[in-house]
Amino acid sequence: MSTANRGVNIGPPRFKIAVHSIVWLAKSGKMLSSAMIADQVDSHATFMRRVMQQLAAAAIVESKGGREGGYLLRVPADQITLGDIYSAVSNMPSEVEFNVDCGEAGEQLDIELEKILHEVELRTIDYLREYTIADVMNRVDFFVI
Repeated sequence: MSTANRGVNIGPPRFKIAVHSIVWLAKSGKMLSSAMIADQVDSHATFMRRVMQQLAAAAIVESKGGREGGYLLRVPADQITLGDIYSAVSNMPSEVEFNVDCGEAGEQLDIELEKILHEVELRTIDYLREYTIADVMNRVDFFVI
């Protein structure tokens, strides 16, 4: 089986980058700049800063500004779940209002599909909450400089 085709794209595109970033922060045990993290996870520093802002807003990482600034974990790796990260970067409200219009059947179908997809996403988050960053780190052997 080729390793090139093993990518799974579930959730927002920044989810994988966010998980990788949190793992690198946990492995390093120190503050890392967005450029350092971006280099480790093969991303652009500007995109990295956007992801890290979402993680900071969710109180997963702490951001320090300035020349010597960067990001560090606010929570130990064994207390950060994949569900926490997914929720932080998905921009998905925890509760969604669905305005059901008794108009065309197509609009009703769209509304019902949105309800189902929202439920799928909530169940995905619940499942991801069963795994911590420490769990993921224990499954991977890699070298940190």
